[in-house]
Amino acid sequence: MSDAASRHQPVMLQRCVDLLAPALQHEGAVAIDGTLGMGGHTEALLERCPNATVVGIDRDPQAIALASERLARFGARFIAHHAEYDDMTGAAAAAGVDKVDGVLLDLGVSSLQIDEADRGFSYAQDAPLDMRMNPQDPVTAADLLRDADQKELARILRVYGEERFAGRIAESIVKRRESDPITRSAQLVDLVRACIPAATRTAGGNPAKRTFQALRIAVNRELDILEEAIPAAVEAVGVDGRVVVMSYHSLEDRIVKNIFADGATSQAPPGLPVVPEQDQPYLRLLTRGAEKASAEEAEANPRSKPVRLRAIERVRLTPPSRLRRTA
Repeated sequence: MSDAASRHQPVMLQRCVDLLAPALQHEGAVAIDGTLGMGGHTEALLERCPNATVVGIDRDPQAIALASERLARFGARFIAHHAEYDDMTGAAAAAGVDKVDGVLLDLGVSSLQIDEADRGFSYAQDAPLDMRMNPQDPVTAADLLRDADQKELARILRVYGEERFAGRIAESIVKRRESDPITRSAQLVDLVRACIPAATRTAGGNPAKRTFQALRIAVNRELDILEEAIPAAVEAVGVDGRVVVMSYHSLEDRIVKNIFADGATSQAPPGLPVVPEQDQPYLRLLTRGAEKASAEEAEANPRSKPVRLRAIERVRLTPPSRLRRTA
């Protein structure tokens, strides 16, 4: 077993493959795994779909290296693309095509990033507050805690972490950094714990988890990229192509849900005998609402517990009036 395979258990692996495989059976099929990670989903797709090539996108060079080693046995059927996951056009070009047949996005932080203590993603291990998915990016979590003003810190914690004590935590950060820079995860955990009333700490795990989530999202611009990536994924697939997205918190899932629902809904007024082409749905929902991991998977792989999976099929080209993003 490769190092990558031993360190990561892909979430909802079989369901993702089952949803994407029908679009990847023909000769020359191409899929994009927009969140390559350690290559588990890509490996399963390449094994299930022998006619397919998969382009794996990741902004983490370490993930690219580990996955490339794992997938070397597939030769030219796997192509690595070092970029942020909204670069669907670049990924398709890397495979020499204009349109692809499937896109998979497994959002959030990867096992590789959580398990590497010195990356600073985990509130369970003391480490420098880095949190960059791409180590070449200029701003770390420690930089953000040092430079952002109190209002901006409160906004980040409230919006990205849905933290009800955001104002109190932001005020404490600003006071603390005047004399003691907050550069390590243990410092931040202790600060957040002191800000949250004891009566509210008993449920929901570590009281710092929402703060860590918020900082990670802000450092990596995750929601900004996601708002570009979902329309880009839809436009990357041709007619009969499929897109599967797994989200791990409500902010991500809301973006995915709204964009998918918009494309699957007629824009014509009710009662028209004939719906104009430009008003017809161009997506078909493949899932009823958001699917969750089974109880068995959630028990075996705790990281699958919060997952929300949604999938669509492209049934026609997007009318120009409804394009959300141009290539």
